[in-house]
Amino acid sequence: MIKYEKFELENGLKVIVHQDKSTPIACINILYNVGARDEHPDQTGFAHLFEHLMFGGSVNIPNYDEPLQRVGGENNAFTTNDITNYYLTLPSENLETGFWLESDRMLSLAFSDKSLEVQRSVVIEEFKQRYLNQPYGDVWLLMRPMIYKVHPYQWDTIGKEISHIENAQMQDVKNFFKKFYCPNNAIMVVAGNVEFEEVKALTEKWFAPIPKGPDNKRNLPVEPPQTEARSLVVERDVPAAAIYKAYHMCSRYDKEYYATDLISDILSRGNSSRLHNSLIKEKKMFSDLHAYVMGDFDKGLFIVSGKLSSGVTMAEADKAIDEELEKMKLQLVTVDELQKVKNKMESSHVFGEIEVLNKATNLAVSELLGDANMVNMEVEKYLSVTAEQIREQANSIFRAENCSTLYYNIKK
Repeated sequence: MIKYEKFELENGLKVIVHQDKSTPIACINILYNVGARDEHPDQTGFAHLFEHLMFGGSVNIPNYDEPLQRVGGENNAFTTNDITNYYLTLPSENLETGFWLESDRMLSLAFSDKSLEVQRSVVIEEFKQRYLNQPYGDVWLLMRPMIYKVHPYQWDTIGKEISHIENAQMQDVKNFFKKFYCPNNAIMVVAGNVEFEEVKALTEKWFAPIPKGPDNKRNLPVEPPQTEARSLVVERDVPAAAIYKAYHMCSRYDKEYYATDLISDILSRGNSSRLHNSLIKEKKMFSDLHAYVMGDFDKGLFIVSGKLSSGVTMAEADKAIDEELEKMKLQLVTVDELQKVKNKMESSHVFGEIEVLNKATNLAVSELLGDANMVNMEVEKYLSVTAEQIREQANSIFRAENCSTLYYNIKK
């Protein structure tokens, strides 16, 4: 059970405080309610570019990292299609340094031409290295436009193409910042060896003067149900052929999410899972094979992906996966098998909550999803999933017409 208190500033900044006296550190996690799905289709990759720009210096602090390192702190950030999340940890007696740093860059980034140039090159280089020049790096650049036809999940966080970042103008960047990087579009969690009253006072001091931004109401196009199987065949210079199957599923908000997530665990969590036992160990058709859910905030994806053993054809691999998924649709999972994945889920959840940073991130995400207390109800929701619900979701998701498949062949 994660205990917390919360309050909200007049400018709309939501703040959650979790006290954990067992650690000497404090963590500040700021989640901005903006991700790749909020970008204009002709200007993609901006949320991710911003994640980099936010470390490029603000009006009063030319170098973000230096003062933080001086007080023994460290920081990082990540961008998804749904959110951008910044976090830092530091000794709790230096908590105010974190408030000073985070508030200054929320108030005003430096927006220098040099910073934009530097970060633009970093992102372009990342695009080339991770997505274009790495084996299997372009999988999601190929998959997303095949799977999504109207929803902005049709591009990856890195963006649709390099030109979008190359052509990003200073005014575009400033507009994006003003729209999304404001207190009323953020949730701040302060966790660790902290006192509620101190956090409240520091928040008032450093964040209250920051003006409220626009009210961003999302009105994203809803992806229509997929009515026919889609596929794409490519050849690449890779060591092993691979197959990627994507099925539309519910969103992270939906009650069906928990049963669907457990299906992925039954199929591929650990060496005693179904796909590992049947297709890797017994039939030796794959060298690796995974099933997982994306956890998207809008309707998301259930993925099955694997690398084929040499000598196995794509048709054989595809058929073998389909047969395993068919079993989930026809037979109820046994009491023991269901209990086993629930136990694994519960223990990883408990271990995950030892880290103060994990707790901070989970509280922020839960608050964004509607209620910070969801973090305390998660385990219960997984434990209450029945074998019938699992079969029901398997039948709802694993339909041929609901699937997009990428056949990733070795270049001949």
